Amino acid sequence: MDEAKIELFDNPRPGREYSIEISCPEFTSLCPKTGQPDFGTINIEYCPEKKCIELKSLKFYMQSFRNKGIFYEALTNEILDYLVAQCKPKWMKVTAKFTPRGGITTEVEAKYKK
Repeated sequence: MDEAKIELFDNPRPGREYSIEISCPEFTSLCPKTGQPDFGTINIEYCPEKKCIELKSLKFYMQSFRNKGIFYEALTNEILDYLVAQCKPKWMKVTAKFTPRGGITTEVEAKYKK
């Protein structure tokens, strides 16, 4: 996968604990078993330390999953690991909510705390 790289900017209030919530409601990836598209919403919530995530680059990073065959559990943890490694937040939670497939919905949540 040609992985897009996220960009960061300085936290305007590094001495204050506050949270940022980001929703990516048009997320798509591929089912590794069938090759069919999976559709969902990725929600990211974090408390920045020194850096914040720039949204346009995050959009391109999320789009890099469009042609990747990956299970929900793996992609949720991959997104969390990548974002934590890049912006080094105080804490972060990534929740992936997928649309029904065969009458079943799936939601995966992964958390990081420094």
